[in-house]
Amino acid sequence: MGAEILVNNREANAPVILGLQPAALIDHVARVDWSLLDQISGERGGSIPVAIEELEHILSELKKHILDSVDDSSPMKTMAGGSVANTIRGLSSGFGINCGMIGAYGDDEQGQLFVSNMKISGVNISRLRKKKGPTAQCVCLVDAFGNRTMRPCLSTAVKVQGNELTKEDFSGSEWLVMRYGIFNLDVIQAAIKIAKQEGLSVSLDLASFEMVRNFREPLQQLLESGDIDLCFANEDEATELLRGEENANPEAALEYLSKYCRWAVVTLGPNGCIVKHGQEIVRAPAIGRAKAVDATGAGDLFASGFLYGLVKGLSLDECCKVGSCSGGSVIRSLGGEVTPENWQWMYKQMQIKGLPLPDIRN
Repeated sequence: MGAEILVNNREANAPVILGLQPAALIDHVARVDWSLLDQISGERGGSIPVAIEELEHILSELKKHILDSVDDSSPMKTMAGGSVANTIRGLSSGFGINCGMIGAYGDDEQGQLFVSNMKISGVNISRLRKKKGPTAQCVCLVDAFGNRTMRPCLSTAVKVQGNELTKEDFSGSEWLVMRYGIFNLDVIQAAIKIAKQEGLSVSLDLASFEMVRNFREPLQQLLESGDIDLCFANEDEATELLRGEENANPEAALEYLSKYCRWAVVTLGPNGCIVKHGQEIVRAPAIGRAKAVDATGAGDLFASGFLYGLVKGLSLDECCKVGSCSGGSVIRSLGGEVTPENWQWMYKQMQIKGLPLPDIRN
């Protein structure tokens, strides 16, 4: 109710890859000392939803705990965020893939920031709905070692509902990219149903170890439905997926995922990744030895590179290597958006590895 489509005249050429992020999200990313992390409830390194009051409290405390940084001119960055938005923005701006976003944003300053950020990155925003209400926000706290702790505020934010999705949203596209979330399960299931009817392949990211731990049963039902073609999990999520079983490790999780998904991907941080497609298994190392300034978006941008490889018909090994290059590019600065300098770093890494460079606008 009250939603309006941002652009009525959609381009005739549909996006190759669509991202479904029901709620547009703004990230506030800052490098902070441990004393602030000690004040915040929940485990470090994860993502736990908070009320708007706690989010505002954390933001008000940030300035007292900011770490000096030689790597970035700004100690705090505000940008369009969310796992899917990071992946789609990376595919568009860094790889030149025609991409679009499905979701909703609020009639506030944060909503306009999200839309303009995605538009500047070349993302098709015609499937974003504007609604009355607030846009979701997330505080991303990064420690001295580059590890991030996330506290999203989603409860009051506007989002797209499953019954608002149409065939026209998906028609003509090849891939649908999503992130698992129990509060978005209805929208995810509705999107999968239409996507499959329209012949799209579906990619799912497992979100966070807390999400897997707390809502494992519906996740397993989703995976075992056979509707997920490609699944991305990091090491913690993969282990959590099989918690309580004899072999709860990334390798066992890869085997489990590959039973139901055409491509199963487990990222291992500085140790690279392991991937299985059919009977083929590939292990690829991480690329670049630079210290991580901020791990925010590493998995999201790995997905950008891997999906680029798939749509371009690269080998499984090449998909992994491109993913490692793009994942390595985003951790070199603060936030989940790759800077122009770090895209150049990625292209150089791809060239060194003998990988085909994207045919991009810039």
